Amino acid sequence: MSLINTEIKPFKATAFQKGKFIDVSDADLKGKGKWSVVFFYPADFTFVCPTELEDLANSYAEFKKLGVEIYSVSTDTHFSHKAWHDTSEAIKKIDYVMVGDPTGAITRNFGVMIEEAGLADRGTFVVDPDGKIQIVEITAGGIGRDASELLRKVKAAQYVAAHPGEVCPAAWKEGEKTLAPSLDLVGKI
Repeated sequence: MSLINTEIKPFKATAFQKGKFIDVSDADLKGKGKWSVVFFYPADFTFVCPTELEDLANSYAEFKKLGVEIYSVSTDTHFSHKAWHDTSEAIKKIDYVMVGDPTGAITRNFGVMIEEAGLADRGTFVVDPDGKIQIVEITAGGIGRDASELLRKVKAAQYVAAHPGEVCPAAWKEGEKTLAPSLDLVGKI
């Protein structure tokens, strides 16, 4: 079953952000006028994961300008996130929320648990201000994601939400022409 346009399921967790442990729940992702990116990764202290998280950290200011909060999630604990943050130059750059999901409840809620490993797939979810999932992307473990492509997709999702009746074509970038689906366009694109 597709998660597109479904509301996120309830959850509560402890996270690490900017030197502190904080409580995070599904309520933080809905009803506050903000968009969210929930960014699952397999594990702390690994290989591809720090490159992805650093890439997101380098683009975090751009996401914040769009009113987007980032929640990275792994099945590690919030303590592990702190230790990784304190020891890795790449992870020290992170100011966004690093959610601990040691029970795997959140990871299962989003359908990205690798049960036999107890780890999360590389799953990316863009959640609108109403708590509904608008973008789902899952990649194989060896394939790192690109924050600039995610940023483009978030802009497209926000544009479509703000402009009912318009859609963004392939490779659309902010400021480019959109489409208004109609019978007149059928077979002409």
